[in-house]
Amino acid sequence: MHVLIADKVERELIDALEAGGCTVTCQPELEGDAIAAVLNEHASGALIVRSTKVREPVLAAAPDSLRLIVRAGAGYDNIDHAFAAMREISVCNCPGMNAVAVAELAMGHLIALDRRLVEQTNEMRAGHWFKKEYAKARGLKGRELLVVGTGAIGFEVIRRAQAFDMRVSAQSRSLTESRARALNIGWVEYTREALLAALPRFDAVSIHVAATDHTRDMCDRAFFGAMKLGAMFVNTSRGEIVVEDDLVEAVSAGRIRAGVDVYRGQPASKDEAWETPLAKAPGMVLTHHVGASTDQAQLAVAEEAARIILKYKDTGRADHCVNGVGGSAVSA
Repeated sequence: MHVLIADKVERELIDALEAGGCTVTCQPELEGDAIAAVLNEHASGALIVRSTKVREPVLAAAPDSLRLIVRAGAGYDNIDHAFAAMREISVCNCPGMNAVAVAELAMGHLIALDRRLVEQTNEMRAGHWFKKEYAKARGLKGRELLVVGTGAIGFEVIRRAQAFDMRVSAQSRSLTESRARALNIGWVEYTREALLAALPRFDAVSIHVAATDHTRDMCDRAFFGAMKLGAMFVNTSRGEIVVEDDLVEAVSAGRIRAGVDVYRGQPASKDEAWETPLAKAPGMVLTHHVGASTDQAQLAVAEEAARIILKYKDTGRADHCVNGVGGSAVSA
């Protein structure tokens, strides 16, 4: 089976696929029509991407041999999985492999916001010594944190926040009140009304939900307006969760502070000039959608992506399929 990789990946992924009998082409610079062209050139059976977008035109032009797309990560909103299902192409992801890495970044954002690390660094680079201004951090110990979404990443954030002696509560579609008690955390009922009612008591909110019709735009003016004055907001999930103009308004007004790793309309993995309205808000901590970008996480994802493809090649079973297509094994 030929496998096309259209993103930068760990060498271990290529080695594992080749050792398992696959022929591999790795062209991380590919985008759009060029992906379909290479898939047709090699009659590829599988495609691996990270941030590269795989939309309907690419899938429509793909060869009949393509039966599997693997997202080397957890989220898969960069792939038109519904259209892939129409073409009987299985779309699979690698859930949980990067959970610790994203959780670490979320905690890093909380620390950076509390201690104003970005502002302090900028002042020092400008030749300013303003110790009195920056010796006012509240500290995280004993602070109230709300984790919205308790999948693999949210769970790892809870563990780390508890290690910081934060008092943690959570809201999630899958979280029950009894499960919350077992985790020694508070519970917020899974409704919009309950969320807005609970927000005023939290010192920090960390978002870890998928981008769906239910969650899109959930963090809007009403959400930020309900947050406690001076609270911290962290989003390492998906940009579509946040109404960015409303977040800029809340931060610029000094109501809240925010750390963000994901953005609406953000570029794919390729380097390019790009601006976000969030950069206009003073004191915002911004990172380049790098939550999963640690050596440990990428190696784990590489191993899982290779396992999924090799199992499909040998058995026709697509593990972690997100679009309901079982498919059948393609010829090696």
